[in-house]
Amino acid sequence: MRQKLYKHGLIAQPEKPQPKATIADFTHSYIERHSGTKPATKTVWKRCRRLLVACFGESTSLQSIGVGEAKDFRHWMLREGNQKTPGTGLQENTVRKMCSVAAQFFADAADRKLVAVNPFTHKDIPRTTKENRSRDYFLSREDAETILQACPDTQWRLLFALSRYGGLRCPSEHLSLKWEDVDWKAGRFTVRSPKTEHHEGKESRVVPIFPELLPYLQAAFDESQLKSGSVITRYRSTEANLRTQLHKIIRRAGLEPWPKVFHNLRASRETELAAEHPIHVVCAWIGNSPTVAARHYLTVTESDFTNALKAHHFARQNRTENEGTDVNRDTEGVKKSRKSSGKCVISLRKEGKRVVATGLEPVTSCV
Repeated sequence: MRQKLYKHGLIAQPEKPQPKATIADFTHSYIERHSGTKPATKTVWKRCRRLLVACFGESTSLQSIGVGEAKDFRHWMLREGNQKTPGTGLQENTVRKMCSVAAQFFADAADRKLVAVNPFTHKDIPRTTKENRSRDYFLSREDAETILQACPDTQWRLLFALSRYGGLRCPSEHLSLKWEDVDWKAGRFTVRSPKTEHHEGKESRVVPIFPELLPYLQAAFDESQLKSGSVITRYRSTEANLRTQLHKIIRRAGLEPWPKVFHNLRASRETELAAEHPIHVVCAWIGNSPTVAARHYLTVTESDFTNALKAHHFARQNRTENEGTDVNRDTEGVKKSRKSSGKCVISLRKEGKRVVATGLEPVTSCV
């Protein structure tokens, strides 16, 4: 009918119907269009794309995804979204992050008028990660040294030491570190932070070469042939899964991997430093704020309980000794003994001698 009306000049030429965009094709094109995006961000985007395709299928169109389907996607991830371990779900914060990325995909689709609304912005689909301190873990120095001995080479030992003793974010800050950033004479090095470089004044920070870190940094420098360029020359590929490799090293050391393995190395270092230095200094070295440190990094350690018990025991012992001294009158003391004739009589004992004071003025023989 439209063609007939157009043929007689009654209407404008009808537009050809646009092919429906599928989830697989659109998300792939979205990632490819953002060529300047950091590799780590693209890794997260690709993971969300895999989850969307696994849940809905490659041929599912964007227009067929409504609020109900978005909720189904969230529940599916919680139930069986862990593709590495089939039949198990993802953590709540991971699910929230994936919903946030999906909302980003659909926001772009809405801008291009491929969908009418963004289903992932519904109030019943949370996209902000929440605080979860149940996955905190403090790695002691003893265990850290055990793991360092199990590392296969100098580069891996430096990777681990930069995380545990330097507090660097892995892998972005490790791979950005260059020998030109190390000031051996001043005993410090500059850390470039790709994660926070878009914030003014947060492009880099200066960190001391801590005594615990020095031997591993020195060993890597001695092995370096050019003495310039990147400090970490191996394991630089985006396909290198450092977390999986570290899990193997930890098991080789006779220990069990802990949650958020690299984050908790960094958090362990900040917790140690906060016990020795002002918090504003520690945050300047670690590269976060006191608020973020308190919410996500600082934790209570076993040594905190031990020190508290020692302090309590010392205070109790000191109080007991003081009470015993008052009872036995072994040390110099002042004791109000009695009132006589309206005057305060004070007994002073020192080296077995007794001195009596009858008032504010000294006693004289002529009074």
